[in-house]
Order: sequence, then structure tokens, then C-alpha cells
Amino acid sequence: MSRLLPFFGFLLLVALFGFGIWWNTGHDQREVPSPLIDKPAPAYALPKLDDPAQTVSKAAMLGHPYLLNVFASWCIACGEEHPVLMAEGRTLGIPVVGYNYKDAPEDAKAWLAQHGNPYDLIVADREGRTAIDFGVYGAPESFLVDAKGVIRYKRIGPFTPEAIERELKPAIAALQRETP
Repeated sequence: MSRLLPFFGFLLLVALFGFGIWWNTGHDQREVPSPLIDKPAPAYALPKLDDPAQTVSKAAMLGHPYLLNVFASWCIACGEEHPVLMAEGRTLGIPVVGYNYKDAPEDAKAWLAQHGNPYDLIVADREGRTAIDFGVYGAPESFLVDAKGVIRYKRIGPFTPEAIERELKPAIAALQRETP
């Protein structure tokens, strides 16, 4: 019997490996459930990118829903997403707030000057400390925050026109139905 233990161990490893392959074929690798969904967004007070003497806080954003989009000039995927935000951002019916992540302000400003600015407002988190509270893995990421400051939707990775139509716009419509 003791001679069969390695064989059974091998079979167990093969079964686990097979389950992992099966699980990943039907599971979107970019879909990472956020523990913040349906929970209050973290408190923040971040400087404006264009005027660091002024800050924007969570409290100041209460009263209307908004999309918080994490981006950076060094982020290649942000460059892929940017034309989509330029084309679709103004059609969402809510403010799109840029969240400049771990970026030098002059680099972010130059990048926006070159590619266009789809944002209604831009905050900067040069050190990335507030991003930790949001559970940001990297850029781009986006958070749909309702009028009460509760996160209702999170997307990891760049938006595509299809994702905006299939995921974001229905989530925004649901928020608008909730608002009296």
C-alpha cells in the first residue's frame, strides 16, 4: 500500500490541475470581485491635478453619482482605453472623474494635452496611498459611485465600447432608477 501513495498523490495533482483548467475556461480572469461593492467608498481628500492647492473630497462628491477612472501617463492599457472614454464619456450622463495614479503631475498634464481630456474633474494620488483604500490593483480601473457615496460597480482593465454598453450604462441606469 505504501508503494501506491506516490501514485495516488500524482492522481490528486492531476485532478487539481484539471479542475484549475476547467475553472479558468469559464471564468473571466479580469473579473476580480471587489469587497467594496455595495459598501461606502473610502474617505478621501485628494488635490486637483490642475490646481494642487484645491482638494476634492468624498464629502464634496456626495449628492450625485460619478465614475471614478484610475489612469496614468505611464499606463499602456490606459492609452487603449482613452479613445473609448473620449468617445463615450460625455454620453454617460454622469461626471467622469479622472484619478491620476502614481504619476508625475507634469507627465499627466502632457499626456492629457496630447490625447485629450475626457474628464470633468481630475484628482491626483501621486503616492498611491488612497488607491490602497480603494483596493486598486493597477491602472486602468474604474468605480461607479452612487449619490450616497456607495461603490456600485468596479471594472479592472480598460473599458471597451462593448463593456460600456453591456455593463456600465445598465449600472448607471439602475442608479438613476434608485434616485428619487
